[in-house]
Amino acid sequence: MSELSIFVDESGEWGKRSEYYLITLVFHVQSEPIVEHIASYERHLADSRLPDIPFHAGPLFNGHDDYEHVDLSDRKRLFVAFFNLVRNLPFRYVTFAHHKSVFDGRKSRFEAQLKRDLADFLLSHLDELQSYKTIKVYYDNGQQVVSNALKAAIDYALSKEAVVYKDAQPKDYRLEQTADLMCTIELTALKFDSGEETATDLKMFRNRRDFRKNYLKILRRKRF
Repeated sequence: MSELSIFVDESGEWGKRSEYYLITLVFHVQSEPIVEHIASYERHLADSRLPDIPFHAGPLFNGHDDYEHVDLSDRKRLFVAFFNLVRNLPFRYVTFAHHKSVFDGRKSRFEAQLKRDLADFLLSHLDELQSYKTIKVYYDNGQQVVSNALKAAIDYALSKEAVVYKDAQPKDYRLEQTADLMCTIELTALKFDSGEETATDLKMFRNRRDFRKNYLKILRRKRF
């Protein structure tokens, strides 16, 4: 019996700064090796004289935080390098996305929906999930609504004795950074599909067709 890791990330917040709220779970079976993929990625950064900054899509796209002094061309190169790492990693993912307007500003309604999303998904894959001796859930507890829903759904659907919760800082785990990328890709797909793409989206991906062909189609092959 092997061990399963679940890395969790969200996109959006409950205030007025975002229209959508997404949560992504990245599933990795510990027996499937990733060390060589990561080592190859880090060698590529060094050979290309690119900084090895823990991937964080929002700041990378906008040139904020650790990317403040990295010009746009190098930020694009960093994005492509991390994308190429992720496309080769052995994992599956699922994303749950909601437009916040349907909840009429009521956080409790959204949290209840998120619990249902997660529990329904876990129960629909129960046979596989129960085949693992241990399931480790990695999340940085960044937003309480996600922490509450995640723990409630997992405790409801899975054996509590088999689940271990880990406080995961994204800088420490490439797979946590992978969850960040998958959230960003799914959010960008929503924006392009609804005609809400931003100037930053266009700088990074050019247009909807190129985005879907060069990024979305490739990564969606990894959907659970």
